[in-house]
Amino acid sequence: MNNTPQKDLTLDPENWDQMRALGHQMIDDLFDYWQSIRDQKIWKPMPDEVKEFLNQPIPEKGQDPQEVYEEFKKNIFQYNKGNVHPRFFAWIQGTGTPMGVLADLLASGMNPNTTIGEHSAMYVDRQVVNWCKEMMNFPAEASGILVSGGSMANITALTVARNSFGEEKIRSRGLKAASAQLVLYCSVETHSCIQKAAEIIGLGTDAVRKIGVNEFYEMNVEDLEIQIQKDKASGLLPFAVVGTSGTVNTGAIDPLDDLLEISRKYGLWFHVDGAYGALAKLDPVYSERLKAIEEADSLAFDLHKWLYVPYEVGCTLIRDAKKHREAFAITPNYLLQESRGLSGGLESINNYGFELSRGFKALKIWMSLKEHGREKYAQMIAQNSRQAEYLASLVESHPNLELMAPVSMSITCFRMVKPGLSENQLRDLNREILLRLQEEGIASPSSTILNGKYTLRVANVNQRTRMGDMDLLVREVIRIGEGIGVS
Repeated sequence: MNNTPQKDLTLDPENWDQMRALGHQMIDDLFDYWQSIRDQKIWKPMPDEVKEFLNQPIPEKGQDPQEVYEEFKKNIFQYNKGNVHPRFFAWIQGTGTPMGVLADLLASGMNPNTTIGEHSAMYVDRQVVNWCKEMMNFPAEASGILVSGGSMANITALTVARNSFGEEKIRSRGLKAASAQLVLYCSVETHSCIQKAAEIIGLGTDAVRKIGVNEFYEMNVEDLEIQIQKDKASGLLPFAVVGTSGTVNTGAIDPLDDLLEISRKYGLWFHVDGAYGALAKLDPVYSERLKAIEEADSLAFDLHKWLYVPYEVGCTLIRDAKKHREAFAITPNYLLQESRGLSGGLESINNYGFELSRGFKALKIWMSLKEHGREKYAQMIAQNSRQAEYLASLVESHPNLELMAPVSMSITCFRMVKPGLSENQLRDLNREILLRLQEEGIASPSSTILNGKYTLRVANVNQRTRMGDMDLLVREVIRIGEGIGVS
């Protein structure tokens, strides 16, 4: 038997100096990328050989870290999605900032599970939630939690709404024991995550009432009240109204004041999905229209959109902290808290949400707000919305462009038109314009269908965009469109 002591294994580098140098190279390469991003193509398709490389089985043996990084640069880095580019306008996806990236590096290096314990990350998390309450003018005694994004923020809020409804005691008894079917109300323009949330929390798709919208894509209040009355008369249990502060399609803002009033009239939970647009509250142009957010029972919003921090982080705010805690709190034997030591300190964040494993996502918000301050963020948000309005003015001034919806917040929807073309031909024309903009690496709008018409959609939550990028976009749309023959 060999009694020779075996060398203890570790995943730390054998040569710290080499790893340190590699880390510096990574940061230098990132900064070079950001500094030159305006001169680069926004996107390029991935070659088949790269896709094949990224479909290989798990390696049995390790390789040199420098070689791993070179493979990253060759096969991953240069085929980025492009949402760090100043002309990325697809979906609603933020740009990120250098400080936010560095904060994520530091957070990963500290590597705390920000759920329980007496350590700095817990206090930073609490402070950031408090700052979120300040930005939205929520009561100081309200509660909140940082989550991965809008979808998780919405389902967290709706879980509290469901569990705290009336005397149903749904958390302990379950929905099967409820006195009747619970019903949720939103508009046909509401983000699909609301329907998913309703399905996941046991309501089912049929319990989601999708109310029609007006010509501005805002929820029709009269139709909402008629549907509530109809459901109550049928013995159902209306329990929540979801208003949207900035729909994904057009940036439309539901009549939040009216929705708040109806919610109070019928004793319903009023939730605002502000994943995209809640932070437009910092823009004086929209602050009054979004004031009802301050009275909502709950609010969901993303910080990786209009705070421009790197993915991923969103926030749920709940007006009634007691209801929030009662919806999630549980203390198993292995999570006992003490008054002293590592398990002392602040209450476990797990008592306010589902996740027990949580990264230190608060740090990038903390450092970013420290770096720039609320005032500059308000100016940046307003800048994006003014850029959207400027783009609309360019569209309206060109005879071959058509504005497809009123500009709201920072979303502009338009298309190219040509005399004599059918709707199908216009669809094909604009789809080809979109694809060529992307494939030529010029800009990345996305598309949607508005009133049955294919539409180019520019959603700008981009801290790198300039007014000149809107001029360039319109010029390129015209150039590409005029060169396309439609049969």
